[in-house]
Amino acid sequence: MRVPVRNMAGQTVGEVELQDYVFAAPINEPVMHQALLRQRANARLGTVQTKTRSEVRGGGRKPWRQKGTGRARQGSIRAPHWKGGGVVFGPHPRSYEQRMPRKMRRLALRSALSVKAGAEQVVVLDELSMEAPKTKEMLGMLSRLAIDGSALILLTGPSLAVERSAANLEGVKILRTGSLNVADLLGYDYLVMPMAAVEAVHQHLGQPAVAGVATE
Repeated sequence: MRVPVRNMAGQTVGEVELQDYVFAAPINEPVMHQALLRQRANARLGTVQTKTRSEVRGGGRKPWRQKGTGRARQGSIRAPHWKGGGVVFGPHPRSYEQRMPRKMRRLALRSALSVKAGAEQVVVLDELSMEAPKTKEMLGMLSRLAIDGSALILLTGPSLAVERSAANLEGVKILRTGSLNVADLLGYDYLVMPMAAVEAVHQHLGQPAVAGVATE
C-alpha cells in the first residue's frame, strides 16, 4: 500500500510503501474487541471497598432481649438489613487484570491500523519537529493537512516542543510508538506519523523474516 508523504506545510513530497501485513491485514473484530476490553479492565484501579457486618463499628450488644418484647429477634444493629449496617456481597479491593497472548495483541494492533488505512485516515509526514512549543503552529499544521477531526500523533521518542504544542488542543493526543494501543487507534479519527514512526511500527508489527529465506 502506497500513501503520500507530506511535510508540515501540507505539501506532498513523496510516497512511502506501507506494509500490507501491517496496514492492509484482514480485520479481526473479535480480537480487537477483546484487546479493547483488556485495556479498559487493566486500567481499573480496583480500590473500592465496602465493610461487612464484622467490620462496621459498633453493634456488639444485642439490641433487646430475645423474647418477650413482641418484636422480631435481633442480634446486632450492624446487621445488613439495619441502617448503617454492613454490606452484603459488596465490592472489595481486587485486581481486574486480564492477560492476552502477545500474538493476539499484535493482531489487534494490525487490525486497528488496517481500519485506519482502509478509511484513508493515516497521514504520513517526512518529519515532525518544532523549535519551541507553539500551539498555534501545531493547529496550523493540522489544518494544512486537512485533518478535520481528532488526531493521534505518533512519535518514536520524546519531543518536548511537539508534545507541549499539542497539550492544549482538544482532540489531539501525542503517543509514543512503544505505547501504541487499540483504544487510542480507534478513539481518534486520524493517525499522524512521521517517517521514523512508520519505520518503528514496521519493525514492531511487521512480518518476521523466515529463516533461510532472503528478504529484500
